[in-house]
Amino acid sequence: MLSDSQKKFDREHIWHPYTSLTNPMPVYAVESANGVKLKLDDGRELIDGMSSWWCAIHGYNHPTLNAALQAQISKMSHVMFGGITHEPAIELCKRLVDMTPVGLEKVFLCDSGSISVEVALKMTFQYWHSLGKTEKGKLLTIKKGYHGDTFGAMSVCDPEGGMHHLFAPMLPQHVFMKEPTSSFAEGLNQTEQDELENTFKNHHHEIAAFILEPIVQGAGGMRMYSPEYLVKARELCDRYDVLLIFDEIATGFGRTGELFAANHADVSPDIMCVGKALTGGMLTMAATICTSKVAETVCAGEAGVFMHGPTFMANPLACAVSIASLDILASGAWKEQVRNIESWLESGFKSLAINANVKGVRVLGAIGVVECKQDIDTAEIQKYFVEKGVWIRPFRNLIYLMPPYIAQEEDIAKLCAAIGGSLEYEHHFKLKTTVEIEQ
Repeated sequence: MLSDSQKKFDREHIWHPYTSLTNPMPVYAVESANGVKLKLDDGRELIDGMSSWWCAIHGYNHPTLNAALQAQISKMSHVMFGGITHEPAIELCKRLVDMTPVGLEKVFLCDSGSISVEVALKMTFQYWHSLGKTEKGKLLTIKKGYHGDTFGAMSVCDPEGGMHHLFAPMLPQHVFMKEPTSSFAEGLNQTEQDELENTFKNHHHEIAAFILEPIVQGAGGMRMYSPEYLVKARELCDRYDVLLIFDEIATGFGRTGELFAANHADVSPDIMCVGKALTGGMLTMAATICTSKVAETVCAGEAGVFMHGPTFMANPLACAVSIASLDILASGAWKEQVRNIESWLESGFKSLAINANVKGVRVLGAIGVVECKQDIDTAEIQKYFVEKGVWIRPFRNLIYLMPPYIAQEEDIAKLCAAIGGSLEYEHHFKLKTTVEIEQ
């Protein structure tokens, strides 16, 4: 158990994500994790409904993932990737080419999701520079989006209600349009179609790429929209000579019920970003995957190469455990697991939908969202959740679940019951005085 001095040092010196150092939120010390449970240092066990920010899809302490790390570390934990290659990187890239939507054939390995977005944006601008079309210097995206915390990624996050509006004066100014409003089960409505067509017609000459989170907008509000929107986006990008970038960092590797969210629409982007679940939550790792046309055009330009090279690019440990994680997915068990979780969430959320504090509920794959009418007091409601034996991390007015795929019916039932109980306490709903938004 943490000593009082360790807790004091943490409180006074360690900056946790989106947390004030002058008025820090409570933190809970985790001693170990196994399966779907986090064990606190006081002995309590919590069912994890977050998959550690959506990445630990196979649960914790998975023997296959542990074995992959142990086998690789006895060979080498890291070597630079400049002028060097290795089997884990080659095998991982082969898996990614084989499993991602058709046409994505060139892989750039990165060290985090935000960096994979930065790589996609740099790739895009280098592409057009190589073609001599430097007027294409802006990006198109939709409001309510989130793509990461680095500067390029921040520039295509929601400019008004997003967490990065404080940095707006320092960021490049891009083209934003209204987010899609049709639900996942609906077709593309006329308003959305007109918005898309008019924006492309008016701005295509300056737009380098259209970047968006396919099907599910994550930290921008856990919104789920129609696959037909992606079909129309692909059509317009082709018609107006604009690249299409899908940010699948949160949605990739089965979370929405398809291996990639793009598969719901049977659409292939020109560039795709993946991360989070790539390693099964074991290490930080991401990739930016593009078409041969994009890669060849980039390399035909002035530089002759793509101008990016992270120190920990293609880290062998991360590559090895990514391969093991993809092997688990390749077994196919995730499909039934995600379908079961979807069914259990739909059942558990039925009674929540009629609660007086709830605006609406929505479920897709292994994602369940309870949208409340008021903002949530995260510290208060999280204390309640811990007391109930679950780990759920709400943000803004959203209580959501993205559990590991190995979660069982009783785990989902306990998570849903805890959410239901939390809705009955008015002190769980207070306006925030500090920024508390999750990635």
